[in-house]
Amino acid sequence: MDEKVHRALLQDRVIDITTTGRKTKMLRRIEIWFFNLDGRMYITGSPGRRSWYANLLADPMFTFHLKVSARADLPAKARAISEQTERREVLAKIQPLAGTFRDLELWVRESPLIEVTF
Repeated sequence: MDEKVHRALLQDRVIDITTTGRKTKMLRRIEIWFFNLDGRMYITGSPGRRSWYANLLADPMFTFHLKVSARADLPAKARAISEQTERREVLAKIQPLAGTFRDLELWVRESPLIEVTF
């Protein structure tokens, strides 16, 4: 892996992702945060339904676009994390990094959560 890409995966937070629409099959690009936890990449969002998550459940292949300290379009695969114990463990680690959510149990119950592999 390119050194700039490696560094970006360690230090950046904001990315874009491009998913395939589950109904339209059209490409959909959004800005989102990712979290690197000990070399494992995760994407989550606020509690509730999210189109990007529904798209990834239908087709887990997507593009992970670095755009801050490096520019790269990385082919990726999403693994939805649905098991409650794993969700709680991952989201508890993300919570202090995100700084935007307070109710961990609400996030465990209702937030989208995926692990990203390249």
